[in-house]
Amino acid sequence: MYLLSFLQKVEVYSVTVDCTVTSRFAHTVMTSKALNKANSSQEIFFEVELPKTAFITNFSMEIDGQVYVGEVKEKEKAKKQYDKAVSSGQTAGLVKASGRNMEKFAVSVNIAASSYVVFTLTYEELLQRKLGKYEILARVKPKQVVQEFKIVANIFEPQGLTFVETESTFLSNDLLPLVEKTVTDKKAHISFSPTMEQQRGCPECEGSIIDGDFIIKYDVKREKVLGDVQIVNGYFVHFFAPPDLPRVPVNVVFVIDRSGSMGGLKMMQTRQALSAILSDLHQEDHFALIIFDHRIEKWKKYLTKATEKNITDAQSFVRSISKDGSTDIHSALQEAVTMLKESHKNNAVPERSTDMIILLTDGNPRVRSIPVIQKNIQAAIAGNMSLFCLGFGNDVDYSFLDVMARENLGVARRIFEGSDAVLQVQGFYEEISKPLLLNVGLRYSDNAVMTQNDFRHLFAGSEIVVAGKLPDDSIDNLLVEVFAQGVRHELHFYFFFKFKQFKNQMYFELTNPDLLFFVTCRHSQKDFSLDVISGKSIGCWFVGNNGTGLIDGAASDYIVPGLFENSWE
Repeated sequence: MYLLSFLQKVEVYSVTVDCTVTSRFAHTVMTSKALNKANSSQEIFFEVELPKTAFITNFSMEIDGQVYVGEVKEKEKAKKQYDKAVSSGQTAGLVKASGRNMEKFAVSVNIAASSYVVFTLTYEELLQRKLGKYEILARVKPKQVVQEFKIVANIFEPQGLTFVETESTFLSNDLLPLVEKTVTDKKAHISFSPTMEQQRGCPECEGSIIDGDFIIKYDVKREKVLGDVQIVNGYFVHFFAPPDLPRVPVNVVFVIDRSGSMGGLKMMQTRQALSAILSDLHQEDHFALIIFDHRIEKWKKYLTKATEKNITDAQSFVRSISKDGSTDIHSALQEAVTMLKESHKNNAVPERSTDMIILLTDGNPRVRSIPVIQKNIQAAIAGNMSLFCLGFGNDVDYSFLDVMARENLGVARRIFEGSDAVLQVQGFYEEISKPLLLNVGLRYSDNAVMTQNDFRHLFAGSEIVVAGKLPDDSIDNLLVEVFAQGVRHELHFYFFFKFKQFKNQMYFELTNPDLLFFVTCRHSQKDFSLDVISGKSIGCWFVGNNGTGLIDGAASDYIVPGLFENSWE
């Protein structure tokens, strides 16, 4: 996320980012105060880049002491109202979305002469575990030295913290000591607050060196095979990431677009990235290469074991790929599905393994319509393999790739043009290259209302999160069952969590007395410590969101009001 203010005679007084994380759920408040020092009204711009899985819960502007809370209106009506206010010299704000996934939030406000404005944006996000860590990212670009610049983060994880790290793209050796970090067993406090002099690159410089990303990474303790369950006020959330599981072999078909639109830098980056990925294959894996334009060419007829010689030969083949022709994604993906099916039919791949197709393209099909491609590929895959799509370049038809991947148990990732494009591809493959469990199903007490609870894969370093509402608030236990397929055998675990009220905390005890689960209450719960008959209502919290956010409409459980009140008393 970042802030922009670059007009003349606009002075930014303060930029603050305040983030509170409780059980992987991040609540971030960004505030910026600016003054129009000009003799006439002018626009001040405020722009924030949000994580794709975050959703905005509040936006307000305080202008000369008057607070205006954001309101959603039909696009054209809002624009007309804004233009009318600006033309008459009045203060007005307009909220604009950028990108299909609302990756950016922008507002421009017309400020009268000698007036000030305070922008406040609040957004929330269920942090996703990737490669063994959670990441909190703040993108800040104030463009000038400000009197008050502050980034503060408080983290509370009931399971306990294993590590907390900070890094930044703009932290010099002089600024590193300004990052204050205090970590205890379950809590962490991080702050960064440079003075105006410390924000300058040199004593005579007017611009700020604060320009880029401030990142916090951490992970939690995982001593229990079946994860951590937290229950509050009739709701539950289950974090599932069992430690120390062996890797499941992968059968992967790489489908590479070599059409004319993939020429130049895209093709060079594709060759480099694919060559690097091939080096990362495990010996027990099997792979194949398909290149396509309006024709299809296969490196080998069948999937091949990832031996050192086969990988070297495949890399030589990849280096020879050159652009040509139009884009027939449909036929290429159909051929990939056929190759995987034939490999199983001929017992050429391990019985306990998982099938993947990785499509590398700029996502602009020229043969067959997009709806036909999506329908036919979904029918061919039929839930038996996963399709991952990597879209190259700014002109990629990302919505097409995103829908097709989601329909086929995979995900899409946009690969941005730049010097790090190869690293982007490698990073994506690293996330999905180590499946630990297949066909994971999580079941709970009868009739519990849940978010998604069936998953194709559990990858190393990731985490499955399921939330739901218990059928009866008065029950005193929760049945949890986990079904999955591992590399050696089918897995089936089940157990009961027993729980009871204890002051302003709730704990859950398994039949094994060595396992205890704690959760801090934050919404509507009874405290019987003083009034043993009726009890006293106290604040408590619960997160009921599956991490996909409100942006794509996939989430069905949202935030309980008052989630973070008095969290750090």
